[in-house]
Amino acid sequence: MSRGFKIVSKYAQADLHVPYRTTKQAAGYDFEAATDFTLPSIWKLNFIKVLWQLRHGETSSTADLDAAAKTLKPYLVPTGIKAYMNDGEYLMIANRSSNPLKRGLILPNGVGIIDADYYDNPKNEGEIFIQLVNLGIRDVHIKKGERIGQGIFTAYLTATDEAEVQATRTGGFGSSGK
Repeated sequence: MSRGFKIVSKYAQADLHVPYRTTKQAAGYDFEAATDFTLPSIWKLNFIKVLWQLRHGETSSTADLDAAAKTLKPYLVPTGIKAYMNDGEYLMIANRSSNPLKRGLILPNGVGIIDADYYDNPKNEGEIFIQLVNLGIRDVHIKKGERIGQGIFTAYLTATDEAEVQATRTGGFGSSGK
């Protein structure tokens, strides 16, 4: 096998671009948004109220903390892209350097990891979504085709004394967790 990108069937007629490198020495493949998308500002989502509640101990219950977490959740921006790769590899999704500086957009977990077995999974065909949070004071409108993140193919190592893993992926986004 090799590594590369394909457009998921849902977007087959959407005139999307597969991720691409913009210079010869670029490590990252630029991902574009598959659709127009609006990322609301965290300031618009009761962010101040949540901070005030946390500071003043008014989020003492689990329900309060769950509500606060939902208020500040990241959004999944669709790319319409899936990635295939060799065993022992993964695709790291990273922010573009211009996102935080020019637009106030961050990946809330720092990076995203796309495992090789995510490709063509039955839940969502392996479509890659990029999690983003808008720290700016205004909503950010992303247009279809705008570059929103980058992916870097990377090899990984496993522990020599690891027990053999038998499980196989059966789900889509976030399915390798419990």
